[in-house]
Amino acid sequence: MAVNTDKNSYTVIFAVGMVIVVGVILAGLFSYTKPMITQNEEIEKQQNILYAMGVNENDESSAVFVSPDVAPDEFEKFVKEQIVITVDASGKVVKTQTREEFMAENNKEPYLIDIKKQKSNAKSGENRQLPLFVGEREGKTYYVAPIYGKGLWDAIWGYIALDENMVVQGAYFDHKGETPGLGANIKQRYFMDDFYGEHLLSEAGVFKGITVAKGNADPKNEDKTDNEVDAIAGATITGDGVTAMIKQDLKLYKPYFDTLKTN
Repeated sequence: MAVNTDKNSYTVIFAVGMVIVVGVILAGLFSYTKPMITQNEEIEKQQNILYAMGVNENDESSAVFVSPDVAPDEFEKFVKEQIVITVDASGKVVKTQTREEFMAENNKEPYLIDIKKQKSNAKSGENRQLPLFVGEREGKTYYVAPIYGKGLWDAIWGYIALDENMVVQGAYFDHKGETPGLGANIKQRYFMDDFYGEHLLSEAGVFKGITVAKGNADPKNEDKTDNEVDAIAGATITGDGVTAMIKQDLKLYKPYFDTLKTN
């Protein structure tokens, strides 16, 4: 008996069948590729942290990560300790954990903490987990902290490497959807390198952060104690976002750095 393909019921059944088949195929592909996507995201975070502390393949002008093939080994080699500082909604330190203590409680590496989610927790009045990565390279200690904020169009984020005095030793910034040639340039070498040597604290030890300043009186960035770097032309709002996430997120780490001076 021939099937009447002109009937509405046939069209509906065929459409439903196709939706089911396509759904099954997509679900299968997602299940197959999810481990690879997760692994790539983990490696990217390792590359970001390494980049901030100077472990990269930069040429004279371009920012270049270490290869994904070697990133896990390089991360293990240079990152000597992972610390998690938990603060309450007011920024007061609740507890500080080693990597081992955090993993025993959360069953994951500190570098996999979702910074966006933790920032949302704070806005909701919950405690916030702040990862800090202690690295060593060429006899020097680096403290790398992740930061997260909002640009003109979408999310921006970064990793800032500091010394024990909260002087910047390296920076990496990235974005989700800033304007090409303008705000997107926060991930260019000429902008990121300006942060090297900048002080987060005043001479009196008060946290000041770093302002991405339009019309900065120090365009060559020779004054490292003015708490300013030159803005990107035409990217005022993105620059303001960088300023905000540095001031808001890195300030929360100051109590930890205060303990380094007393120990």
